[in-house]
Amino acid sequence: MKPPAFLSLLVLMLQGAVSLPEEERGSREGQLGGEGDSNTALRLGDRVLANLSHYDEPVDSEDQLPKVKGTSLASSTGMSSAQSTRAPGTALSSPTVARPTVLGLPAPPISHGLPTCLVCVCLGSSVYCDDIDLESIPPLPQTTAYLYARFNRISRIRAGDFRGLTKLKRIDLSSNVISSIEDNALCLLPALKGLILPENQLAALPALPAGIEVLDVRRNRLQSSGIQPEAFRALEKLQFLYLADNLLDSIPRPLPLSLRSLHLQNNLIETMQRDTFCDPEEHKHTRRRLEDIRLDGNPINLSLFASAYFCLPRLPVGRFT
Repeated sequence: MKPPAFLSLLVLMLQGAVSLPEEERGSREGQLGGEGDSNTALRLGDRVLANLSHYDEPVDSEDQLPKVKGTSLASSTGMSSAQSTRAPGTALSSPTVARPTVLGLPAPPISHGLPTCLVCVCLGSSVYCDDIDLESIPPLPQTTAYLYARFNRISRIRAGDFRGLTKLKRIDLSSNVISSIEDNALCLLPALKGLILPENQLAALPALPAGIEVLDVRRNRLQSSGIQPEAFRALEKLQFLYLADNLLDSIPRPLPLSLRSLHLQNNLIETMQRDTFCDPEEHKHTRRRLEDIRLDGNPINLSLFASAYFCLPRLPVGRFT
């Protein structure tokens, strides 16, 4: 390469190096000028915002309304979808109640013209006629051994009500309004062991079968004159005699040796005989079975009859002062 050409090239390179700072200085000035403009704009914006702060910000009324969850009316009221779609004014259909059945047959209305086992409930040898407004003893199957006709309106027991019922063992007529029992109504029942008649209106006792073991006539209107003399002597199997809450003024006697419990509380008894419980001539004899005698609620003073208890295993319950 020739020397003059080399020198001219070197001069050109030096000129470019000198001119570069001037261009950069110009670009820097342009950048600084832009930043100054933006700072000026920011200062102006601050003044504008400061001026706008003197005005209240408008409030959207919808922002103040409470937000409600989107639950359906049916779920809030506990109604099912099927119920909520029911037309207004349409009555709900009432549930159908099945009528009770007896022995697989629908139970008809109570009527005395119907067979007993359609009016009452017959289970084997037991007949249940409780609380069905009976006014008399219904005809019973010949195989009846247990009759329950409590809480009715039966007023009397006739001689033919139990005719032919040779297997009848227990009669429970509690809480009726029975005021009379014909003499032949019960004494011809050879298998009868229990006669339950509390809460009735009996003033007298009928003749009883010899095999009876339990007689319950509490809460009646029974009077001493309504019990036949020696009415219990022949009842050699009688164990429980309940005569409480009546109008008795004396203790019925003689009492069978089989007796285990005698309840006479809340009557009008004022006195007793020496031989009511014990035989005065047999001081060695004891009545070991008769352990439960109740005379409380009577006006009698039991301490006045000390010699009447020597054969008893326990003293009667009652007033001793």
